[in-house]
Amino acid sequence: MILTVFLFYMITTLVAFRDYLEKEKKYSPHTVNAYLNDLTSFQSFNEICFGQDDLEKVGYSQIRSWIVSLVDNGMSNTSVNRKIASLKAFYKFLLKIKRIEVSPLLKHKALKTAKKLQIPFSEKEVDAVLTEVSVLAGFEEVRNKLIMDLFYTTGMRRAELIHLGVDAVDFSNNTIKVLGKRNKERLLPVLSVVMDQFLLYVKEKALLGISEDCGYFFTTKKGLKLSDSFVYRLINSYFSTVSEKVKKSPHVLRHTFATHLLNNGADLNSVKELLGHSSLASTQIYTHSSLSELKKIYEEAHPRNR
Repeated sequence: MILTVFLFYMITTLVAFRDYLEKEKKYSPHTVNAYLNDLTSFQSFNEICFGQDDLEKVGYSQIRSWIVSLVDNGMSNTSVNRKIASLKAFYKFLLKIKRIEVSPLLKHKALKTAKKLQIPFSEKEVDAVLTEVSVLAGFEEVRNKLIMDLFYTTGMRRAELIHLGVDAVDFSNNTIKVLGKRNKERLLPVLSVVMDQFLLYVKEKALLGISEDCGYFFTTKKGLKLSDSFVYRLINSYFSTVSEKVKKSPHVLRHTFATHLLNNGADLNSVKELLGHSSLASTQIYTHSSLSELKKIYEEAHPRNR
């Protein structure tokens, strides 16, 4: 009887936590599932190693043992930190609903991780790709060119592009409405030359009789929503012909967008707004890629170097 009540209580708590993540924090379904999977994994570890499955009674020593176990099994510090972030969110939730008085992670410090510097595409590489697909011959070529131009000229995320609605583009104001992380909307300016491509894409779509029923602006020839892997392969395929960089992805194009703006005089706050970052700290990582350009300008401009 006691075990049944406990199980019911735990399930109810996890359901409430899921609702909190979805409705209050507005996390994506992928993030919510990842958090819940991490909690389930931690709970199983405690049950096996300590004979305890009540997450409210967990102490930091048990969490530390889990961390050691994860690292010993070859998990990277970055992945471990992500799992601990799930626990932090859960205990923050328990504090919020007054199930606990102190989080067991109160004094936890994240594991150190090496910062990976993304290497952006050069302007020459981007120009080469966009020139390669400048001769447009049909729906797919027009769509692919528009996708690459959008990544490079707006800096939007892959998920944002895939989920653009059929009414996202404002042709009268040259703007596009994007739904970002945590369902935050933002309007992005679009260059006139890219707006021309939007019109061409809409025309090609109409010529093929592609239905708008799926609700998404970008589709396959059959009118289906694009997948994450399709968009990744598209960018990787085109840029593999002009670049030897190890990573060639939509995120690298987003990174390239920010870096090229900063290199050409854009201020950090403007780039932050365009990228949809909630804090300036997230945008500052792109300044590292601009240091070579700044060094070049500095050496050319300073009288002592002449």
